[in-house]
Amino acid sequence: MKKYALTLNLKNDAILIEDYIRQHKEIWPEVEASIKEAGIIAMHIYRWGTKLFMIMEVDETFSFEKKAASDRQNKKVQEWEALMWKYQAPVEGANEGEKWVLMEEIFSL
Repeated sequence: MKKYALTLNLKNDAILIEDYIRQHKEIWPEVEASIKEAGIIAMHIYRWGTKLFMIMEVDETFSFEKKAASDRQNKKVQEWEALMWKYQAPVEGANEGEKWVLMEEIFSL
C-alpha cells in the first residue's frame, strides 16, 4: 500500500475554519464514494492553525491523473470543490488553481 502526504492552507478566519471542519464531518455521500472508487483506502486530514495536512493510503489502482479526470466528470465533486475554495488558500509555491500540494517524504522509520 502506498501513502501520500499533501498540504493546503485555510483562510485565516475562525468562522470559516469551524465551518470547514463541520463540512468535513458531514461529507457528501457522492464525494465519499468518489474517493473510495479512486482506490483511496484511507484518508486523514489534520489541522494546525490554518495549515492542513492530509495522508492518503491508496491501492494499486490509484493515480492522481485518473482521480482528477474522474472528478472533472462528477458534478457533485465539482460542486464540493467549488464550495471548499470558500475556505481554502493555496500554499506558497502552488500552481495557479492548485489546491492540495504533494509533499516530499524526507524520512521514514
